[in-house]
Amino acid sequence: MGLENLKQLTPFIKEAFQQTLLVAKFLCGIHVTNSYICTFALTQGPSMLPTFNLTGDLVLAERLSTRFEKMQRGDVVLVRSPENPRKIVIKRLMGMGGDTVRYVVDHANNGIEHTIVVPDGHVWIEGDNKFNTNDSRNFGPVPYGLVQGRVFWIVWPPEDFGSVGREVQ
Repeated sequence: MGLENLKQLTPFIKEAFQQTLLVAKFLCGIHVTNSYICTFALTQGPSMLPTFNLTGDLVLAERLSTRFEKMQRGDVVLVRSPENPRKIVIKRLMGMGGDTVRYVVDHANNGIEHTIVVPDGHVWIEGDNKFNTNDSRNFGPVPYGLVQGRVFWIVWPPEDFGSVGREVQ
């Protein structure tokens, strides 16, 4: 390859490098936004009925509240499952460290009410559909570090578009 051919290739290589760098910056920006600021999640299943649809909603969750410990009772949260770490579940935050929580394990058979004090550094989560959910009533308090974000907006389906409230069901 002659010197003349190399001179012709240099602007092409420079442009390709700049374009690759631009794509890399864009992908890094998406990663940082998704990991530290906000993320999309898909809800599925009956555990959060009637807040979310059985067939699934696309929701937006912010991650800043968890980092700055600004979570409140009634928030809908993304939590890494304490039973299956590969799975993210969506539940309602019902108690924070130091709170006393009353709950019934078996609604169908007139279950006995239990009381627990949530340990410091833990949260108590429950699904809105008390009759069909796997939550803290089954596996106990969840370490605060497993809380991944606070769901604040329903994006899809269009008829449900809007904010997710803090109502305690």
